[in-house]
Amino acid sequence: MTPWAEPVVTGLQCAVCGQQVDIAQPLSFVCPQATQDDRHHELQFVSEVVPFRPFEDPNPFIAFRRYLAIDAFGAAIGLSDGDREQIIRELNLAVMVTTGVGFSRTPITRADALSDELGFSATGGIWIKDETHNVGGSQKARHLFTELIHLVMTERAGVAPWKSVADRPPLAISSCGNAAIAASTLAAAMKWPIIVHVPTFASETVLRILKDLGADIRVCERRESDPPGDPCVLRFREEVANGAIPFGVQGTENAWCLDGGRTIGWEIIQDIGHRTSRVFVQVGGGAFAACIGTSFQSIGVHPKLHAVQTEGCAPLARAYEHAMATGGARNAGQRWNECMWAWETEPWSLADGILDDETYDWLPILDAIADTDGSPVVATEANVVRAHELARSLTDIHVSATGSAGLAGLLQIREEIQPDEKVVLIFSGIDRD
Repeated sequence: MTPWAEPVVTGLQCAVCGQQVDIAQPLSFVCPQATQDDRHHELQFVSEVVPFRPFEDPNPFIAFRRYLAIDAFGAAIGLSDGDREQIIRELNLAVMVTTGVGFSRTPITRADALSDELGFSATGGIWIKDETHNVGGSQKARHLFTELIHLVMTERAGVAPWKSVADRPPLAISSCGNAAIAASTLAAAMKWPIIVHVPTFASETVLRILKDLGADIRVCERRESDPPGDPCVLRFREEVANGAIPFGVQGTENAWCLDGGRTIGWEIIQDIGHRTSRVFVQVGGGAFAACIGTSFQSIGVHPKLHAVQTEGCAPLARAYEHAMATGGARNAGQRWNECMWAWETEPWSLADGILDDETYDWLPILDAIADTDGSPVVATEANVVRAHELARSLTDIHVSATGSAGLAGLLQIREEIQPDEKVVLIFSGIDRD
C-alpha cells in the first residue's frame, strides 16, 4: 500500500447559497437546499492549496489520491488508507477485466505538424492530451469513476441505505453520447443496472453500444408540458426522485463528478510543467472545463482557461457577458437567474456532443476564467469543421468533432496568441463513425 499524507479536501459548500456539507456525509450529491424544481445550487469541494507532490503511479486515481475529495470522504467515514487504495485498485481491475482498458495516465505530446500549420515557433506550439483511448473513449469516465468510488466506499463502510449488492438502486444518467457510454461501461463492470436517458437524435452507433453494454435505454421526446431545458435531464430527474442514483456528469446533479475529472489537469501540470500559457477546453454541460479550472486552482497554477462553445449553442458565453455586467465573473452564484438559462433555439453543430441547452457547471468555469484572465470562446461552425479536418489530417488521433472542438476555439482567437506560447488542447471523444 502507498504511504500517504492526510487528504487535502476538507468539505463541500454550495456556491449559490453557502450551505456547508460535511465531507463524511454519504451520498452527498446535491446541495440540501436544492429541490426537484430548483437545481440552481452547486456543491463545490473546499480544499487547502498545498505543494504539488503526486505519487508515482500509472493510475491517476492513485497518483493524485491525496488531492481527491473521494479520499477525504473515505477517510472521514472510517476507511483506512489501505482500504481506500484497495477499493480504487479493485474497481479499476473490474473495469479492465470487463473492457480491456483500465484507468491510466494519458499521453500529452507536442503536435508538430499542427503547430507549424498554425504558425507557432519552435519554442512554443500546441500540446495535445489524448483522452480518446481512455475508458469509454473519452474523459467522461474519469468524472464517473469518483462517483462509483463514492458509492462503493459508502457500501464498504456500512453507511449505504441499501442492505446488500442485490438491493442496489439503479444508476441513472442523461446523455447523448460519450457520457452515456462511459457510465454504462462502468455499470457493466460492476454489474450495476443503469437507466440511460438519450435524445431522439442519439446516433445508431451510440444506441448499439449502449444496448451491448446492457443499459436500459430511454429515448426522451420533448413533451408539451415540459418546462424549458433538455427533456432527457427532466426524465432523468424524475427517475432520481423515484429512487435511482444520479450517475452523470452534471455537478448540479452529482457533485462527485467534479472530483475525478481534475486528474486530467494535474497530469498536464506534472507532464509539461508550469509554463503552459493557455488551455482550451470544449464545453457542453461544463463539468470538464470546471474540473480543469479547479485542478489548477487547487495547486496554485494559473494558465489561461478558454472555455469553447459553438455559435449554434453558447449559453456559457452569454452567462459570462451578463455576469460581467452585474458584478463580475467571480462568485456569480446568487445571480444565476440573471446569467444562465436554457438556450432558446434548437442547438446545432457538427460538434454535437457539446450542445447542452444549459452549461450546468458554469459557476466554477467563470471563477477559473476570472482567476486566470481567460475567456469563453464561441467558435464559428466553419472553425469547428476546420478544426476536425486539421485534427484528423495533421495528427494520428482518431478524434470526433466534439473532441476536437477545443482546437476550434484556438482557431477562433489564433491572432491573439503569440507564436512562442505553449498551448494545450485536450482531444476527448473517439470518432465512432
